[in-house]
Amino acid sequence: MNGRAVHYLLVVIAAITLATLLLAGCGETTQEEQGEIASPDEGDITSYEGGYRYDYNGWVYLHIEGEPYERGYQHGYLMAPELAEIMEMVEYTTFQDTGKEWGFFVEQAERIFMPNAEEEYIEEMKGIADGATQAGTEMTWQEVLAWNGDMELTGYWWPNEMAGTYGDRPDNEHCSAFIATGSYTSDGGIVMAHNSWDAYVMGQYFNLILDIEPSEGNRMFMQSVPGYIDSMTDFFVTGAGIMGTETTLGGYSDYDPDEEAEFFRVRKAMQYSGDLDGFVVLMQKKNNGGYANSWLLADVGSGEIMRFEQGLEDQDVQRSKDGYFVGCNTPFDPELRNLECSDTGYFDIRTPMGARRVRLTQLMEDNRGSIDIELAKEILADHYDVYLDEADNPCSRTIEGHYELDPFEYWQARMPFQPSGAVDGKVMDGELARSMSFWARFGNSSGMPFVAAEYLEKQPQFDYLEGYLKDRPTQPWTLFSAENL
Repeated sequence: MNGRAVHYLLVVIAAITLATLLLAGCGETTQEEQGEIASPDEGDITSYEGGYRYDYNGWVYLHIEGEPYERGYQHGYLMAPELAEIMEMVEYTTFQDTGKEWGFFVEQAERIFMPNAEEEYIEEMKGIADGATQAGTEMTWQEVLAWNGDMELTGYWWPNEMAGTYGDRPDNEHCSAFIATGSYTSDGGIVMAHNSWDAYVMGQYFNLILDIEPSEGNRMFMQSVPGYIDSMTDFFVTGAGIMGTETTLGGYSDYDPDEEAEFFRVRKAMQYSGDLDGFVVLMQKKNNGGYANSWLLADVGSGEIMRFEQGLEDQDVQRSKDGYFVGCNTPFDPELRNLECSDTGYFDIRTPMGARRVRLTQLMEDNRGSIDIELAKEILADHYDVYLDEADNPCSRTIEGHYELDPFEYWQARMPFQPSGAVDGKVMDGELARSMSFWARFGNSSGMPFVAAEYLEKQPQFDYLEGYLKDRPTQPWTLFSAENL
C-alpha cells in the first residue's frame, strides 16, 4: 500500500467517526433511514500522485490537489475511462442535435472563450487533456475547453447565431432547489437541497463528487462532471464556508461572447471569494450572460442566505437570516423576468416552472420550523402535481421532474416523453458544510429507477440514443466527506 492510500484509509476512519456523530444527532432517525456513509475498501481506491478516486453507490469520488497543471493532470489521468465515453457521446449527440460536428464547436470554443480565459484554469485544462491522453484517452485541451463550455456553446451561442439575433429561449428548465434558515428549519441553521435536471444522455454523467485542494484559494467540495473545472450542476461548499446551488433561468438567452464565460467566473468565485458579497462581485465581473442562473447561496459563518439572480443586463440580490428561497427555473425578480426573459411560466402551473414554484413554496410554508436534512430529501423526491391536484404523478411539473413520463398534453410546446428530467439529489446543512460534507443520491431522489432498454421500447422515437443512454438503478442516499476532516 502506498503512502497516499494509507493516509486516505486513516481519513476514511475519521470521516466515518464524524459521520457517526452527525447521525447520532438526528433524533430518532436511524442510520439505515439516513443512508450509507461512503467508506471504500483499500482495493477500490486508485491513486495518481496527489490525486485519487473511488466508485461508490453510482458516484465517482475524485480528489485532486496542487498547482493548476498538476491537479488537472491528476483529474484527466484518473477520469480517463469516463472521459473517453463522454467524448464519444458528445461527438455523436452534438451532430444529432445541431447538425454541426463537435469539431466545429471545439474551434469556436477557442475563438470565443480564450480572449477572456484565466491562465490558471487553462493550465488546469491542459493538465486534464495530458493526463487523460497519458492514461489512454487522447484529448486536446481545446476539447476540454469546449466540453466545459458545452452548455454555453450549444445552448446560448449557437441558437443565437442560427437565429441571427439574441432571442429568448424558453426551454432551459434545469433543476429544483431551495435554501432555508432561521424559523423555517428545525434547528435554526441553514438547509440547502438541489436535484439536477437535464437530458438523460448528459445527466447520466453528473455523478462526480469533486474535491479540489488548490495551491491557492479555497478548497472546493462539489458535485461535478468528469473533465469539468467547476460544478456546473451546481452544488458546492468551499473552505471559506460558502454554500451554493442554482437553478437555470428559463426563457432567457441573452449572451455576450466578448465577455468571460460563466464556468470561469463561477470557478473563480468559489475558489477566491471569502463571503457572499465577494462571490457576487466575481460573478458580475465581465459577465457574459452565459448559463444564467438563480443562485441560492449561504454563508455558514454569518448564517445569512442569499438569492442572486443574474441576467446579462439585470441582476437582483435578496438576503435573509430568517426565511427561504426556492429555485424552479423562473426569475422571481419582475425586472429580470419581464425585460430579459419571455415565456418563463412564472404564473402558469401547466409548466414545470410555475407548478414547482407553487409546490416548493407550499412545502416551505407547511413545514416551517421542521425543515432538516431528512425532510429535504423528501422534498426533492416530491411527485405532487399541483395542476392536476394529484399526490403521486411524476411528470415535468413535479419537484423531481420526469419528462420521460409526461405526454405534455397540457403544454404542447414540448415534445412528449423526452428522456430528460431529474438525475440525482443532494442535501446539506450548516453542520455538514463546516465539515465539507453532504448527502447525495444518484439516479433519482425518490429512488425511482430508469432502465434505458425499457424506455426505448416504449418510446422508439428516441431510438437514435440506443447505446448512448444508460441505466440509472436505485441507489441509497450516501454521505460523502472531504478528506482531512
